Amino acid sequence: MKNTQPKEFTFREIRYQDIKKIVGIKKKDNDDKFNEWFSYNYKMSESDNLFFNKLIKKNKLFLSSYSEDQLKSKFIIPLLYRVDYFFDDIKDWYEYPLSATVNGTLLKGRTDFMLAKGDKNPSTPYFFIQEFKPSKNISDPEDQLLAEMLVAIKLSNKNKFYGAYVIGQHWFFVVIEKLKNGDYEYFVSKSLDCLDFEHLTQIYINLQAVKELFCKD
Repeated sequence: MKNTQPKEFTFREIRYQDIKKIVGIKKKDNDDKFNEWFSYNYKMSESDNLFFNKLIKKNKLFLSSYSEDQLKSKFIIPLLYRVDYFFDDIKDWYEYPLSATVNGTLLKGRTDFMLAKGDKNPSTPYFFIQEFKPSKNISDPEDQLLAEMLVAIKLSNKNKFYGAYVIGQHWFFVVIEKLKNGDYEYFVSKSLDCLDFEHLTQIYINLQAVKELFCKD
């Protein structure tokens, strides 16, 4: 009897060459895709500035040597809590499962960070951050994020999705779009160094913008 079980990949094990076998996808260079997002009008407060300076000062010497859990607990989580992703029926979710079958292949796993609608369990996802890693290793955060975004597009029935991934002190923001022919294009921003005050300010503005620009059904 023919095995009808779909192929499966977890987010942590998937690679870009695997993704390309599942969907038609190309990485494109177009900074204009980030114009609205990165130019969001958010007024910084003096307390924001003090918080950023303190966060940088406390972590600057040792962030590069942090483990994944240290990077998460000492820098990323405090920053995300300050953004305050808890509004209406939307909130932040950490290490929650997500899955969908895309073109006959099951993509599944636990997301490091997901902004989603839901009460006791997330339902509609709006934004991901992947991975809380000090540096790239065999598990590439960009590939994992792409897989999660493909799942989110399938679940939400949208043609565009947004996310970010973190490699040590460097943050990259990502936009993926589903084309009319069913293929995908994605765009990765220039890196932002979270230990640089101006860059950290832009990261924070980008994270605040997510609440207003992307949390819509």
